Amino acid sequence: QVQVVESGGGLVQPGGSLRLACSLNTTYFTLYSMTWYRQAPGKRRELVASIDKSGTSISYAGAVKGRFTIIRDNAKNTVYLQMNDLRPDDTAVYYCNAGHSIWGQGTQVTVSS
Repeated sequence: QVQVVESGGGLVQPGGSLRLACSLNTTYFTLYSMTWYRQAPGKRRELVASIDKSGTSISYAGAVKGRFTIIRDNAKNTVYLQMNDLRPDDTAVYYCNAGHSIWGQGTQVTVSS
Protein backbone atom coordinates (compact mmCIF):
# COMPACT_ATOMS: atom_id res chain seq x y z
CA GLN A 1 0.00 0.00 0.00
CA VAL A 2 1.43 3.34 -1.06
CA GLN A 3 1.79 5.84 1.76
CA VAL A 4 2.43 9.56 1.68
CA VAL A 5 4.49 11.20 4.42
CA GLU A 6 4.90 14.96 4.78
CA SER A 7 7.55 16.75 6.82
CA GLY A 8 9.06 20.17 7.26
CA GLY A 9 6.30 22.20 8.87
CA GLY A 10 6.81 24.50 11.81
CA LEU A 11 6.62 28.03 13.16
CA VAL A 12 8.17 30.84 11.14
CA GLN A 13 8.05 34.61 11.26
CA PRO A 14 6.41 36.64 8.50
CA GLY A 15 8.79 36.99 5.59
CA GLY A 16 10.53 33.74 6.45
CA SER A 17 10.88 30.51 4.50
CA LEU A 18 10.12 26.84 4.97
CA ARG A 19 10.55 23.78 2.79
CA LEU A 20 8.03 21.00 3.00
CA ALA A 21 8.82 17.51 1.79
CA CYS A 22 6.48 14.71 0.74
CA SER A 23 7.78 11.20 0.20
CA LEU A 24 6.14 8.07 -1.23
CA ASN A 25 7.13 4.56 -0.19
CA THR A 26 7.07 3.21 -3.73
CA THR A 27 9.48 2.74 -6.60
CA TYR A 28 6.70 3.84 -8.96
CA PHE A 29 6.85 7.48 -7.88
CA THR A 30 6.99 8.65 -11.51
CA LEU A 31 3.48 7.27 -12.07
CA TYR A 32 2.00 9.88 -9.74
CA SER A 33 1.18 13.49 -10.27
CA MET A 34 1.70 15.31 -6.98
CA THR A 35 -0.27 18.11 -5.41
CA TRP A 36 0.03 20.22 -2.28
CA TYR A 37 -3.14 21.42 -0.58
CA ARG A 38 -3.69 23.43 2.55
CA GLN A 39 -6.52 23.93 5.00
CA ALA A 40 -6.70 26.85 7.38
CA PRO A 41 -8.95 26.76 10.48
CA GLY A 42 -12.57 27.23 9.52
CA LYS A 43 -11.81 27.17 5.80
CA ARG A 44 -12.10 24.66 2.99
CA ARG A 45 -9.10 22.73 1.78
CA GLU A 46 -7.54 24.48 -1.21
CA LEU A 47 -5.04 23.54 -3.87
CA VAL A 48 -1.67 25.23 -3.46
CA ALA A 49 0.55 23.75 -6.18
CA SER A 50 0.65 20.75 -8.46
CA ILE A 51 3.22 19.04 -10.65
CA ASP A 52 2.67 16.34 -13.24
CA LYS A 53 4.43 12.97 -13.49
CA SER A 54 7.31 14.27 -15.58
CA GLY A 55 7.71 17.55 -13.73
CA THR A 56 7.08 19.59 -16.85
CA SER A 57 3.59 20.86 -16.07
CA ILE A 58 3.29 22.96 -12.92
CA SER A 59 0.52 25.16 -11.59
CA TYR A 60 0.05 27.37 -8.55
CA ALA A 61 -2.79 29.02 -6.72
CA GLY A 62 -2.83 32.74 -7.32
CA ALA A 63 -2.20 33.49 -3.66
CA VAL A 64 1.18 31.72 -3.66
CA LYS A 65 2.42 32.32 -7.20
CA GLY A 66 5.86 33.90 -7.16
CA ARG A 67 6.46 32.89 -3.53
CA PHE A 68 6.12 29.09 -3.54
CA THR A 69 7.91 26.58 -5.75
CA ILE A 70 7.03 22.92 -6.22
CA ILE A 71 9.83 20.59 -7.22
CA ARG A 72 9.96 16.84 -7.62
CA ASP A 73 13.02 14.66 -7.23
CA ASN A 74 12.15 11.35 -8.85
CA ALA A 75 15.42 9.79 -7.67
CA LYS A 76 14.33 10.35 -4.06
CA ASN A 77 10.60 9.66 -4.54
CA THR A 78 10.00 13.09 -3.04
CA VAL A 79 8.24 16.31 -3.92
CA TYR A 80 9.11 19.57 -2.21
CA LEU A 81 7.25 22.80 -1.61
CA GLN A 82 9.66 25.68 -1.13
CA MET A 83 7.77 28.50 0.57
CA ASN A 84 9.31 31.98 0.67
CA ASP A 85 8.06 35.33 1.92
CA LEU A 86 5.56 33.59 4.16
CA ARG A 87 2.57 35.55 5.42
CA PRO A 88 0.24 34.99 8.38
CA ASP A 89 -2.53 33.92 6.01
CA ASP A 90 -0.32 31.05 4.81
CA THR A 91 -0.93 29.48 8.22
CA ALA A 92 -2.61 26.11 7.63
CA VAL A 93 -2.19 22.38 7.69
CA TYR A 94 -0.47 21.44 4.45
CA TYR A 95 -1.36 18.14 2.84
CA CYS A 96 0.34 16.21 0.08
CA ASN A 97 -1.68 14.21 -2.41
CA ALA A 98 -0.41 11.56 -4.78
CA GLY A 99 -2.25 10.70 -7.95
CA HIS A 100 -5.40 12.56 -6.87
CA SER A 101 -6.18 9.71 -4.50
CA ILE A 102 -3.63 9.17 -1.72
CA TRP A 103 -3.38 11.69 1.10
CA GLY A 104 -0.75 12.29 3.70
CA GLN A 105 -1.45 13.12 7.33
CA GLY A 106 -0.62 16.80 6.94
CA THR A 107 1.99 19.07 8.45
CA GLN A 108 1.28 22.29 10.34
CA VAL A 109 2.71 25.58 9.09
CA THR A 110 2.28 28.59 11.36
CA VAL A 111 3.39 32.05 10.29
CA SER A 112 3.44 34.42 13.23
CA SER A 113 5.63 36.97 14.95
